[in-house]
Amino acid sequence: MSLSSRRKFLQTVAVTGAVAPFAASAFARPFFMPPAAPLAKVRLAFIGVGLRGRNHLEQALYRPDVEVTALCDIDPNAIAQANAMIEKAGRKAPPAYTKGNEAFLQLLKRDDIDGVIIATPWEWHTPMAVATMKAGKYAGLEVSATVTLKESWDLVNAYEQSGKPCMLLENVCYRRDVMAVLNMVRQNMFGEMLYAHCGYQHDLREVKFNDGKQPYGGGVEFGANGFSEAHWRTQHSVDRNGDLYPTHGLGPVAHWLNINRGNQFVRLTSTATKARSLHNYVVDKGGANHPNAKVNFKLGDVVTTVVECANGENIVIIHDTNSPRPYSLGFRAQGTKGIWMDDGKQIYLEGTSAKPHVWEPFAAYQDKYDHPLWKQHADSAAAAGHGGIDYFVLRGFIESVKNQVAPPIDVYDAAAWSCISPLSEQSIAKGSKPMDIPDFTRGKWKTNVPVFGLTNNF
Repeated sequence: MSLSSRRKFLQTVAVTGAVAPFAASAFARPFFMPPAAPLAKVRLAFIGVGLRGRNHLEQALYRPDVEVTALCDIDPNAIAQANAMIEKAGRKAPPAYTKGNEAFLQLLKRDDIDGVIIATPWEWHTPMAVATMKAGKYAGLEVSATVTLKESWDLVNAYEQSGKPCMLLENVCYRRDVMAVLNMVRQNMFGEMLYAHCGYQHDLREVKFNDGKQPYGGGVEFGANGFSEAHWRTQHSVDRNGDLYPTHGLGPVAHWLNINRGNQFVRLTSTATKARSLHNYVVDKGGANHPNAKVNFKLGDVVTTVVECANGENIVIIHDTNSPRPYSLGFRAQGTKGIWMDDGKQIYLEGTSAKPHVWEPFAAYQDKYDHPLWKQHADSAAAAGHGGIDYFVLRGFIESVKNQVAPPIDVYDAAAWSCISPLSEQSIAKGSKPMDIPDFTRGKWKTNVPVFGLTNNF
C-alpha cells in the first residue's frame, strides 16, 4: 500500500464521491433511534487481517452473536491465516477481496455488513473509514486515526454528513489501572485536576527493522525489503519529526479531563531531540556499509509535547520509540489533593495516605476503585491481548453496532487525539511555535456530557 497508491485513491474519491453520496444534512445526527431490540447478529467485515487485524478477528470469533461476512487484504498469506482461524472456530470462510489497494471499495458495496474493522497502515486509516461511513456502515478504526490535520476534519465531516459512527479502537482507554483512576477522578479523590502526563515510550527498533521474513528483528531491513510493520511504519520515521503515535497515552488522559465533553484541547508546543538511535541500530546490527546506514531518519529520538486545555490543565506527552528502554506509557494524574503515577504503581493523597509526603502502593486503591466493566468481564478478558484490553475495546465496538447507538470513543475523539501528530510536526518545524488545536465539535464540547465508562455496558 504505497503513498502514491493512496494519493491516486484520494483523487478517485474526490471525483466519484466514493461509495455512496453524503446525506443532505451538513450537521451531525448525534444519536440513533435504537431498534426495538438489539441486532440478533452483528455482521462484521475486516479490512486488514495482518497481525493486528487477526487479533481483533480472534476476539470476534469468540462471540456467537458475531458473523464474519467478508475479509480484505492484499496479502494472500494474511487472508490464508485469517481463514484458518475462522475455519478452526467452526465457521465458513467468507468472501475475500484481495485485488489491489482499492479492493476494500468492492467489499463496502456488500449489503450484509453492519460494521467494519480497519487495521491497515496509518495512511489508509482515514480514507477507509470515510468510505466505510459513506457506505452506511459503522467504522471501527485502529490507531492512530489520522496522519494529517485535514484527515481529522475528513473523519468528522464524513460522520456528520453520513450519520454513521466511527469508533477509534484505542484499547489503552480500557486498561484496568487507568479505568480505576478514572473512577477516582470522578469521585474527586484527586481534587480538581491540574496536570496529566502520558506518552508512548516503547523500544520499537525490532518492529521498525527486521529480516524481511519475521515481524520482529533479525535484521535491519524496512520498506520494500521489510516485513509486517517494517514494510510501512519505518518510513514515517524517515519522513516525519513529531509525536507519531499519541493516542495510547492521550486517550485515557482525555477521559480523565473530559475532553470534548466540558473541556477542550486549546494549543500545543512540541520539541524534539536529535535523531540518533535508529541510525546507531542499523550500524550496530547491519554494519556501517549497509545501505540503510546511509538513511537520514528525521524522527527525533524523544519528542515532548505540551498541551493546554480550556479548563486550565496541562498535559505532557512523550513519544520515544527509538531508544533502548523498558516499555512505559508514563501516566501521571495530578490534582489539588494528590497524585498517581504509573511508573512505580504509586499514589499519594493528602489527608488519605498514611504518612505525609510518602508514596503508597496503588494496588489497594485499584482494588477498591476497580471499574464495573472489569469487575463484570475480567474472566472473559483474561485470554485477550494486551492484558485483556483488546477484549474490551472490540466489545465496545460490537455492542455499539448491535444496539445501533453512538460508540463510547467517537469520531470527535479520533480527530482530536490524532491531530496531535501533525500539529506536533508543525510546531517542531517552526521552532516549537504554539499551534492552535481545532475544535472538531464546533462548540458542542461546551454542552456535551461525559460518556466513557459511566456504566458497565461498554
